[in-house]
Amino acid sequence: MNAPTELDFEEMLRIKLEVLRREHRDLDDAIHALASSGRGDQLTLQRLKKQKLALKDQIVKIQDQLIPDIIA
Repeated sequence: MNAPTELDFEEMLRIKLEVLRREHRDLDDAIHALASSGRGDQLTLQRLKKQKLALKDQIVKIQDQLIPDIIA
């Protein structure tokens, strides 16, 4: 049997999606930790939130590619 050595495009998107989701959760945890500890300055928190929002945009973009539009 010949096992495929290359991932197809959809599999690569699913892997990328999982990585982005993990990074998004990690950023969320970091933001909560800094905010609750009182050690994080506003600029740092703002930058982390901006990164988190950019990750969310990438997640939505990949999800749109994986889920086809269905016209009802």
